[in-house]
Amino acid sequence: MISNRSQIRVLCVDDHQFLTDGLAARINLERDMTCVGCLSSAEGLVERAAETRADVVMLDLEMPGPDSLDMLDKLTHGQENIRVIVLSAHVRDHLIDQALKNGAAGYFSKNDSPSVIIEGIRKVATDQRAFGNDVEQRMQKSTSGGETQLNSKLQELSPREMEVLRLIGAGLSRADIARQLYRSLKTIDAHHTSIMRKLDIHDRAALTRYAIQEGVCVG
Repeated sequence: MISNRSQIRVLCVDDHQFLTDGLAARINLERDMTCVGCLSSAEGLVERAAETRADVVMLDLEMPGPDSLDMLDKLTHGQENIRVIVLSAHVRDHLIDQALKNGAAGYFSKNDSPSVIIEGIRKVATDQRAFGNDVEQRMQKSTSGGETQLNSKLQELSPREMEVLRLIGAGLSRADIARQLYRSLKTIDAHHTSIMRKLDIHDRAALTRYAIQEGVCVG
């Protein structure tokens, strides 16, 4: 939480200068916050965040240079007073899940209105979590302690089912998946049936599209 400061110090990280310039200008209109700098990649992000004494970092996930998720993890676990909000063109269960596991305090789509993003900055600066409209639809309140958690059907899958889904998304046949995972066709079919039931998807083509759209088969 910010203490003894009159303004929230925000560092913007995105490889699209038009976006960072616009976001910086919008932030600087607010009496309680100021943009302390802009970066076009995650290169040197940890050091720059320390130098600028940033309270909140707005971070894109897809930029040239170092992996943004790795930098997110280093930033949030190396400097406990910094909060990171992911601002991405992609709203997918897989990416949101990864961002939260790596320490993100918020996740917004670039389609969210500036006013929604500004309010999100205020929330995370006071140790709350904040999510954009599209992301919020994928979130739920847990029954224990009211902590916000990802309402992702992917979380219902076992590690083995996730691996099968990834291979389905990569275009592998049943036989290919069985060979790659050293399992019988019967076992793969059982995983396939379980995955469709948990995801409420009822044919292989739709399952393949889901895996691709959610980024499951990437990497």
